[in-house]
Amino acid sequence: MAAPVMPVTSTGRERGYSGDMRPGALARRDLLRGILALAGLGLFAGCGMLPPTVERARRAPRLGYLHPGGSTVPGLRAFQGAFLDGMRDLGYTDGGNLTIEWRWAEGDETRLPALAQELVGIPVDVIVAVGSALQAAKAATASIPIVFPAHSDPVGSGFVATLARPGGNITGLSSFSSQMGGKRLELLKETVPGLSRLAVLWLASQPTASGAELRVLEQAAGTLNVGLVSLSVGAAHELPPTFAAMTGAGCEGLVTLASPLLTEWRTQIVALAARHRLPALYSNREYPDNGGLMSYGANGPNLYRRAATYVDRIFKGAAAADLPVEQPTEFDLVINLAAARELGLTIPPSVLQQATEVIR
Repeated sequence: MAAPVMPVTSTGRERGYSGDMRPGALARRDLLRGILALAGLGLFAGCGMLPPTVERARRAPRLGYLHPGGSTVPGLRAFQGAFLDGMRDLGYTDGGNLTIEWRWAEGDETRLPALAQELVGIPVDVIVAVGSALQAAKAATASIPIVFPAHSDPVGSGFVATLARPGGNITGLSSFSSQMGGKRLELLKETVPGLSRLAVLWLASQPTASGAELRVLEQAAGTLNVGLVSLSVGAAHELPPTFAAMTGAGCEGLVTLASPLLTEWRTQIVALAARHRLPALYSNREYPDNGGLMSYGANGPNLYRRAATYVDRIFKGAAAADLPVEQPTEFDLVINLAAARELGLTIPPSVLQQATEVIR
């Protein structure tokens, strides 16, 4: 009888393998491969060359926070605190699973480019850029994602292509402040019925964003028959002569445009407005909280808290170009009745009814 024909099987060498294919040999081979892989990662780590996925898993994300103002200013700490609250709500703690590199220009905007370069050189994974710091961050990097927590006109200023599709490495939240000018002027005109000439105070380093807000104010002023006197400042020491120029020009009221630095100088601004008997409507509630007459605008702390969600999404892989710029849904009218009494003003019921908060 012929011997049975055994099926032909391919060898390990025919499959592209070399060496013994027995179970014990396979186990030894897999163990050896694992040891070599770990040794390879150790070599990469020793050279500072871990693969990107391993590097991200190894360290906490690093965030840069760039601000033109000072780190110890109470009003600014409220915004900073709101942002940190937002990060904590999302599970991040500075010094724990998150490293924040704080950079403050302390009121000297000429320092911002160098501070931005420092953050890029670290490098950080995301930069949160506030106010005029956004221009410095944009100039420093076209690859690191940048988030702005509040900007009056990000499209008109050229930071994003459109609100729906930012298109670059920059996104964030709009304060909608450039569109608030008309409403602010209406409220002030209703509060000061004889108002015929209005001073507008803005930060010299933000001409584009302020320009958009000024155009809206000019349109409203034409409708309400109010003349505008536009005045910019670049530093706090310029404020006293600027207020003297307001009264010298016959101004009977004041509107300030949105700016973190002007907010930082709010105590001086409020005191000068009171000294020159100028009823003023400000861009955010930090002014009436410090003795100013009125403010109308988006809820600033809410914007900063929401900015944390942008940082979180970018940490998790989203591209800034694909994250639409968010617009505010809450606007606050805050009125300080003590300041009104000092100016000899009676706030009309039609304005009081619109207030979200009245300081007595």
